[in-house]
Parts: sequence; structure tokens; C-alpha cells
Amino acid sequence: MTRKGYWPFLIPGLLLCTLVIAGPVLVTVGTSFTKWTGVGDPQWAGLANYDRLLHDENFWASFRNIAFLVVAMAVVPTLLGLFLAALLFDYVAPRLGPRVARALRSGLYLPQVLPLAVTGIVWGWILHPGYGALNSTLDTIGLGSLSRNWLGDERYALYTVMAVMVWVQLGYPVVMFMSGLQRVDPELYEAADLDGAGWWQRFTRIAIHQIRPEIYVVLITTTIAALKIFGQIFVLTRGGPGNATLVPSYFAYQNYFERANVGYGSAISTVLTVVIVALTFVFLRVQRRGDAL
Repeated sequence: MTRKGYWPFLIPGLLLCTLVIAGPVLVTVGTSFTKWTGVGDPQWAGLANYDRLLHDENFWASFRNIAFLVVAMAVVPTLLGLFLAALLFDYVAPRLGPRVARALRSGLYLPQVLPLAVTGIVWGWILHPGYGALNSTLDTIGLGSLSRNWLGDERYALYTVMAVMVWVQLGYPVVMFMSGLQRVDPELYEAADLDGAGWWQRFTRIAIHQIRPEIYVVLITTTIAALKIFGQIFVLTRGGPGNATLVPSYFAYQNYFERANVGYGSAISTVLTVVIVALTFVFLRVQRRGDAL
């Protein structure tokens, strides 16, 4: 009876989830099998949109680019976040005080709470080839030969966006890992000290294993965020130059709103959704196996 008593409280959330998530997903999947401009009646196209995807170079280029962005938004911030969290927790807080550590942590997390449009516009100013702060600084310090059109050159655009996304994402794993480090039993560190373990050994043999749940959460959420990235690409590069920074979500947007090819855009969105769900399932399975060990 107690368990049944919770269901009335879950019903509003389930209805909202169905309305906001499940419904649109099903409509998108259905639309992906049609040829439709968004006006009038859709025409059944079967698997034509998916067959087109298999031979579309832009579609494959968008997924190659997203693989790089997964590295920039998930892998690199996780590794750097582990190092910075340990630095703040083990060195800054004991020597300079917890207030300084919290202030630095908040500063690193600040890009996470800024609007996407604001961060995109500011970085667009910084990286502008003519009046941007980065090229101006390089000229001032005598390194003008390193100045580049960071977002307008196909050779550098993707790597520049990756660097921006590392900056955006870094604060999130730092906050998560510092929170995890606070629950590590100090007696484990004391026992390791008695055995002659150094900081690196304590960190790799104790801390990382203790905060493994936080690492899984960070990897899952940042990977999903990378796969869904849209706002920064829209503001910074619009997928260009060429297709250098094209990603699936923006490619779908182009087909939805710029080319009025709703059926094809729905097919792109459906494939992206399947990839996200599959990767999430894999992460969860790996996490469960790790927790069972």
C-alpha cells in the first residue's frame, strides 16, 4: 500500500515527460519516413531518407566532427577536472583555506551558468581575425606570426571550437569531483601514509576508485551534451567554414528550417537520438559492472 501511494505523485511527471519528450520523439520518428516541407500533407517515403543518409558526405562529416567534440567536452574536461579537483582539495584548501578553494571552484564553474549566446558572442569577439583580443595579444608580445583566422579557416576552426568547449565544460567535473573527494574516508589516506604511499599513489589507488560514481556521471552527461551540441556551433561558426564544424544537430536544423526538408531532418534527429540512447545504455552497463566488482 505504501508503494502504491507514491503513484499519484508520479503521474504529473509521467504525463509531462510523455507530452514534452516521448510524444515529439515518436512524431519525429514517424516524420523521418516521409517527404515533407513542413507545409501540407507529408508523403510517405519509406526508408528513402535513411538511404540518403548513408550516402551523404555531410552527414558522415558531422559525425566525424562530433567525435572530436566528445573528446573536447567529455574526455579532456574529465581528465583535467580530476587533476584540478585534487589540486584544489589536497593543496589549495589546506594551505590557502577552503574559501579560496571554493572561490576558484566557482570561477571554473562560471562558464556553465552563463547563457550560451553570451559565451559564443564573447568568444567570437576574442577570436575575431581583425580586432580579436587573441590576435591582438599575439601581435603585442611579438608572436604576430601565430595570428590566425581561428574560426574562419577550415584547418583551425574545429580545434578552436574544441578549445572553447573545454573551457566551457571544465568547471562541471571539477565541482563533481571535489564533492566526491569530500566523502572519501580520511582513514584510508592515513593508512596509505603509514604504508609510505605518496600523493600520486593515494590519488590513483584510493581517490579515483572512491569517486568512480562521479566519474561515470560526468562522462555520461558530458558525452550526451557533446552529441547534442548546437548553441555554441550556431553562434560561433554556423557549421562552417565549409563543413569543418558541422555537427548532427545543426545539420538537422539546416534541413528543418533552411532547406524545408523536414523528413530528412527528422531522419538525422532520429539517428542522433538512437546513438545517444545506445551510448547511455553502454555507459550504464559499464557502471553497473564496475559497481559490482
